[in-house]
Amino acid sequence: MSENRAAFNADTRSQPGKRVILVNGIPASGKSSLAVELSACTGWLALSLDGIKNPFLQRLEGVDRAFNRVLGQASYQVIWSIVGDAPQGSTFIIDAWFGFQPKALLIDYLQQAGVSQVVEVWCQITAERAAARYQARLGERLPGHLGAEYIPELKILAGKAQPLELGPVYYCDQEKPVDINAINSWIANVLK
Repeated sequence: MSENRAAFNADTRSQPGKRVILVNGIPASGKSSLAVELSACTGWLALSLDGIKNPFLQRLEGVDRAFNRVLGQASYQVIWSIVGDAPQGSTFIIDAWFGFQPKALLIDYLQQAGVSQVVEVWCQITAERAAARYQARLGERLPGHLGAEYIPELKILAGKAQPLELGPVYYCDQEKPVDINAINSWIANVLK
């Protein structure tokens, strides 16, 4: 068990609380599609970093990379405020690239929100596939999101990104068809 996972579990083990499924992976790794499918299977609310940030990008002009990051940080905070305001026993699917913020911040948000159980679905993807997916969707992205200049950085990120391991991890290989039923069964088993 990783040190962060042990610290998180030690603080929350005895408390009834909320559960979160972190759908994690680098940009263009298939997180959003997986989270939407998983939400449809389970009925649990899916919260997406881009889903919160995009309405602001639709209204604000001239968003550069630095301001995009500020919007991302604020959207991240909104997600944990929603989870925190939810009743005990709630379960959420959270779709985000969790590597863009320090892990310690996530642990703080989880604790403040009353989350007692975390599982993670890690969207594993090769650098080439991530770059191709990112390139293919550039025309669909709102102004303010990073453009083609981000692709070399994304490829480097794909080679070194890792899951958080704050709870059990399901590795979803994006080189194969996604089996949402297998993921859903795994989550149901882990959340018993």
